[in-house]
Amino acid sequence: MNILGLSFYYHDSSAALVQDGVLVAAAEEERFSRRKHDSGFPGLAIDFCLKQGGITIDDCDYVVFYEKPFVKFERMLLSSMATFPRSAAVFRESMQRWVTDKLWIKSLMTKKLDLPSSRVLFADHHMSHAASSYYTSHFKEAAILTVDGAGEWSTATLGVGRGNKIEILKELRFPHSLGLLYSAFTAYCGFEINEGEYKLMGMHPYGKPKYVDEIYKILHVAEDGSLWHDMKYFAYHFSRDQTLADAFGQHFGKPARDPKLGDKSLDPYYCDMAASIQVVTEQILLKMVRHLHQISGGMKNLCLAGGVALNCVANYKLLREGPFEEIYVLPAPGDDGGSVGAAYWAYNHLLDQPRGPVLVSPYLGSEYSDAEIKGFLDKHQIAYQHIADDEKFYDFVAEKLVEGNVCGWFRGRFEFGPRALGSRSIIADPRKPEMKDVMNSKIKFREAFRPFAPSVTVEAAEEFFEIPEAAKHYPARFMLYVAQVRPEKRAVLPGITHEDGSGRLQTVFKDVSPGYHGIIRRFGERTGVPVIMNTSFNLKGEPIVEDPSHAFNTFSLSGMDYLFLNNFVVKADAKKKIADTKFVLRHEGDSVTEMVS
Repeated sequence: MNILGLSFYYHDSSAALVQDGVLVAAAEEERFSRRKHDSGFPGLAIDFCLKQGGITIDDCDYVVFYEKPFVKFERMLLSSMATFPRSAAVFRESMQRWVTDKLWIKSLMTKKLDLPSSRVLFADHHMSHAASSYYTSHFKEAAILTVDGAGEWSTATLGVGRGNKIEILKELRFPHSLGLLYSAFTAYCGFEINEGEYKLMGMHPYGKPKYVDEIYKILHVAEDGSLWHDMKYFAYHFSRDQTLADAFGQHFGKPARDPKLGDKSLDPYYCDMAASIQVVTEQILLKMVRHLHQISGGMKNLCLAGGVALNCVANYKLLREGPFEEIYVLPAPGDDGGSVGAAYWAYNHLLDQPRGPVLVSPYLGSEYSDAEIKGFLDKHQIAYQHIADDEKFYDFVAEKLVEGNVCGWFRGRFEFGPRALGSRSIIADPRKPEMKDVMNSKIKFREAFRPFAPSVTVEAAEEFFEIPEAAKHYPARFMLYVAQVRPEKRAVLPGITHEDGSGRLQTVFKDVSPGYHGIIRRFGERTGVPVIMNTSFNLKGEPIVEDPSHAFNTFSLSGMDYLFLNNFVVKADAKKKIADTKFVLRHEGDSVTEMVS
């Protein structure tokens, strides 16, 4: 049985294919279209998934959309009516978009995919979130918490999964939302919503939680974690371009920070505000999971999903201070993972099919063979070296890292979700304290305060990080926990140790990622530190690279020293080929075209 799941028309459009209970492919549209957070119809991602599954659209039993457009339209319509006339502008704009486009998802899908309407299904938004985490987890039964900005009406749900069925027990409804609250402070601190939340999370260790009490004055939080916003401080429920009302800045005594300040964002006041909302978020989530533990009958396992599950600082606090023994999070817990959840909801819950295997690998995207990579390099006359023997290649990479080089690493299928997990990564030596500034200023061209992640062999994780029984924690595989670097190891790992002594670690398994594990292992043999510095293979404002041309283009426009494409080695001096061949990438319509003259 073939089930295709789709998520689009909000942000991070994606497609996923489940075949007989196995997730064989999942990818965000942005990787192929080269448009950051692409929200359009995921035609390129669909084509990839079908090709990866060896089928055509005619072989799909069902295509499942990740939410219900008419219910979402109802929420937008009623919210606009309740806040009229302040909502007049957003009402006009929404009606134009929804009546002409977003409301008719079923017609769009049947037309674009040439499918009968009987094969198109719709899941609830938060059910898609719940299903994405539960059905890919290793739990036979689990409590499920989903938290995001908003779905149709729901902004958070409490549920349970048993066998192949999910039951939603409670929900929190719009406009009261922990996700939207966090986004409000993202905007207040000068960052872009749906893009800057992780910047806010990265900034919080530079401040102190001085304003926790002031934040609670604009909220009411019950013991079960449900919350009520005093809406006079917010504008997102009636405005098309404003998140905060004037009363928000008046309450805190300072206006929202100018987003144009860029890397000057370490203003102590806004750092303190970031620290404060992080604490409030963690406190509310802890209330939610404790209540969920109670109403689930004391279940031992917890599945998290929704955009708030990307808050890996909070995730690890839930593990350490919450009542659950284990936690599972899909590597793409946000709306991009909705496509996975929609497909599994139909396959398991609706069609009553048995559970498939546990998702142990995030590598669900496309890959390129040695022949394809060699063809690209030869076509553009890019000088390279090929090291066929893997062990010799790993030794070469480790040597270059020890020498202080920054390297692009492109190998195997790309990762599903926003984290670079050793398939499309930029890597460096974490022992060098200057490497943070080098990576931020010369490679990534981004804010100076942004931290970098450590990738560590799972065998050595407990030696360097405070994460007992590291191998059993699935979120650590997917870089969804922030754990403390052991105090005695912080001086050894200055490149990845954040301001508060933490690191957003990724545990690397040999059987899941043999190449990435191989270079970390070999680096450890040379240095005594089986940890490398890892960040996503992209420049600021761009999607992570998908194919060799994207990788070479990013390599060429940055200060990287080496590019590793499978076992092919390209040195920095090959960048001069840009001048010789005028190799560039440019947008043409909805795709990227390679231009060579």
